[in-house]
Amino acid sequence: MKEAKRLIKSFRDAGKGLKYVFLHERNFRIQLLMAILVLVLTFVFELKQFEVIVILMLVVLVLILEFLNSALEKFVDILKPRLHYQVEVVKDIMAAMVLLASVGAMVVGTIIFWPHVYELFL
Repeated sequence: MKEAKRLIKSFRDAGKGLKYVFLHERNFRIQLLMAILVLVLTFVFELKQFEVIVILMLVVLVLILEFLNSALEKFVDILKPRLHYQVEVVKDIMAAMVLLASVGAMVVGTIIFWPHVYELFL
């Protein structure tokens, strides 16, 4: 019974984290909206199973990196003042990490979806 309570508490804590990031991080909301759009497109177009798997993995990767970015930004703010040069560098690097993953996901998504979109206009 004690194990079940701890499990329920861990899910509740994860939900609070999800809610916090959703409410306070604009970029996460934008990425989530794009993720939903991409997931809808995976059902609209008849993608191969491996294409769906790749899309799902990329969506999850970008969202996880945004969570990591948000968490590390909060942690870095605790360690050093916001205006400290090194804090700025760390935050820029983390933002670049999410940007790189997002651009990579967009390129792969374009490669996967392009033939299906192209067929619509033939």
